[in-house]
Amino acid sequence: MSAMAPARTESDLSFLLDRTSHVLRTRMAAALAEIGLTARMHCVLVHALEQERTQVQLAELGDMDKTTMVVTVDALEQAGLAERRPSSADRRARVIVVTEKGAEVAKRSQRIVDGVHREALGALPDDEREVLLRALNRLVTGHLSIPVAAPPTARRARERAK
Repeated sequence: MSAMAPARTESDLSFLLDRTSHVLRTRMAAALAEIGLTARMHCVLVHALEQERTQVQLAELGDMDKTTMVVTVDALEQAGLAERRPSSADRRARVIVVTEKGAEVAKRSQRIVDGVHREALGALPDDEREVLLRALNRLVTGHLSIPVAAPPTARRARERAK
């Protein structure tokens, strides 16, 4: 005997957004990997070029935790694309300054990111593309603009090495 699944009354928006986001991220990762960058590295470079920003500000913009931000900036420094420097506004804070080489790489990576987005949106007719973008922008600036607190997910205990 099998259990009867409940009937859906709405489209599975979570699946649709998760799936498209996942596939878009994999395509972006593959495209940026060709020039030795990750999406996070690209994000830090572009936002650091816009104005003086601290590591904390860049982490917030890129939705990164502190550890991920440190690893990302370490990689940018090792590649000669960015440097940590004292902030001109707060001597306790460190800002990320993009090097000349980093600025050139950021231009290149932005062309790649734009191309991945153009390709994805190009799969839709013009009128549908405009409606999709308008609707997503409305959601991201309206009803879905602020995440709600969620209970932490349970994690499996790590297995100890034997």
